[in-house]
Amino acid sequence: MAYLIPKLTIIPAVKLYFKKISGIENLPKKGAFIAAANHASYMDHLIIAGSLVSHLNRKVHFLAKKEHFDNIFKKAWHTYAGAIPLDRQSGGKEALGWAIKALKEGKIIAIHPEGTRSLTGKLQKAKTGVARLALLSKAPVVPIGLIGTFEILPKGKYIPKFKRGAMSIGKPMYFNDYYNKKINKKILREVTTRIMKEIAKLCKQKYNFR
Repeated sequence: MAYLIPKLTIIPAVKLYFKKISGIENLPKKGAFIAAANHASYMDHLIIAGSLVSHLNRKVHFLAKKEHFDNIFKKAWHTYAGAIPLDRQSGGKEALGWAIKALKEGKIIAIHPEGTRSLTGKLQKAKTGVARLALLSKAPVVPIGLIGTFEILPKGKYIPKFKRGAMSIGKPMYFNDYYNKKINKKILREVTTRIMKEIAKLCKQKYNFR
């Protein structure tokens, strides 16, 4: 029931805000993958989960900060989306470990590499958790660019404006040239930058960090 109610109510509501979804054919129909998207609005979780679940009919597990479970509505949604509480104060090691295990079991993990919503709608410097997931699980990363969600519901606002957003899904990214190397900070940053540059293209922005 906790899965069914949000599916019947939240997903149709979220679709009202879609202007365009391109690249849906790039989503792997089977097996594990990491959906990595820019983050400018609380709507981002809803749009990604709604699109992936309705297209693939598979559950999406989000890495979400534990504060997102602090009320009944959020808890109901995150139960539906299969969210994994991430304690940022502890570095999120437990959540990352769970996510790696889930990927090795063939599940879908969604993550916002920036770690928190942008205050301006512009891309922020990403953390390297997405690279760690990709290298340790060897699952492909599907980059996703979200456009217009900041205008719909920016951080600090609670009532969405009725504007239309767009989502663009890129081709899966593999990192075969890194799989047999010892993971270090340099490699993690290189992989993260490659992922973010693809996300930047998809959301029509520039990623100016290294």
